[in-house]
Amino acid sequence: MKPENADRDGYSEIADRYDRFYEEDPKILAFFKDLVDRHQIRSVLDCACGTGRELLIFHSLGCDVTGSDISPSMLTLAKKHLAQADVGVPLHQTDYRELHEKFTESFDAVLVWSGAIFHVSDDDDSLQAFSSMRQVLAPNGILVMAQGMTDRRLREKRRFVLNRSTPGATRVYVIDFLGERDWQYNTLDITHDGGKHKMEIWSTDAHFLLQEDQDRLLREAGFSRVDFYGSYDFAPYDKTSSLRLITIAHK
Repeated sequence: MKPENADRDGYSEIADRYDRFYEEDPKILAFFKDLVDRHQIRSVLDCACGTGRELLIFHSLGCDVTGSDISPSMLTLAKKHLAQADVGVPLHQTDYRELHEKFTESFDAVLVWSGAIFHVSDDDDSLQAFSSMRQVLAPNGILVMAQGMTDRRLREKRRFVLNRSTPGATRVYVIDFLGERDWQYNTLDITHDGGKHKMEIWSTDAHFLLQEDQDRLLREAGFSRVDFYGSYDFAPYDKTSSLRLITIAHK
């Protein structure tokens, strides 16, 4: 079953400015390199590839990469970025709850990066997604997820979060708390150009899965082991202090 509004491109309003503040992070590059070496990863499916930035990183590490995303707008940008880098990567418009219906090949790793798992709506939806991701993994393959929402951040419930600010633009997240795990993220971009100011707003719903939720649901989906880290240097996840939740689930 597809989630409600699955056929609507929820990213069309923000796609052209999604990467406005993008900067390469050497810590993420080192994390991916370590991950590839540790698990002998040769093939990667980024099933919420967005604008394709992580596809380029894994390609630079020598992996055979494939990208998919539910948003046509984001895939258009991914295609543009890949072309600019002169890198050929197959891209598919696919819901990550239905990967097993799209792909007949298997992958050493499936990537769900930058909080993309928030687009599930409840436990049943999450289980469907995790089960589909597991089905396209090769034997001994891994599912890799990362998000900025942690037990600490959920406890603090900061409503206003300054994401980035430059002389030309500022991005602020404004969060509406709809329930304990269901929030609305409002992205506010303010641009400053020659004394003229422009404000653009984009909103999306988010359903948060924290460590205990993920561990339970991933095991129910059939994963044999789940490891949790709190930073890109593989430090253990700490509910009281970690500002990042990185999950590696083993088929």
